[in-house]
Amino acid sequence: MPSKKTSPKNIVVSAAPATPRKRTVHPRPLKPVETAIPAETAAPVAAAPSQDEIANLAYLYWEARGCQGGSPEQDWLRAERELRARAIA
Repeated sequence: MPSKKTSPKNIVVSAAPATPRKRTVHPRPLKPVETAIPAETAAPVAAAPSQDEIANLAYLYWEARGCQGGSPEQDWLRAERELRARAIA
């Protein structure tokens, strides 16, 4: 196999020193920490009301206003708040 010959004209020498590469640091994901809550201090967990329950109660609020005016978002939030309070009580 023939060898490749290089002449001094083909060699390139850089006058500037190579700049060091910056090291990329990837943040490590945080692991969740589980803490035990004593049974005496734990609040009872109530089931969240379903979207259908909230929608039905919000509709009743709208009907109670005579099917006029108001805000659907405010009716929804009021119904959700009331149903959560009922579930806790």
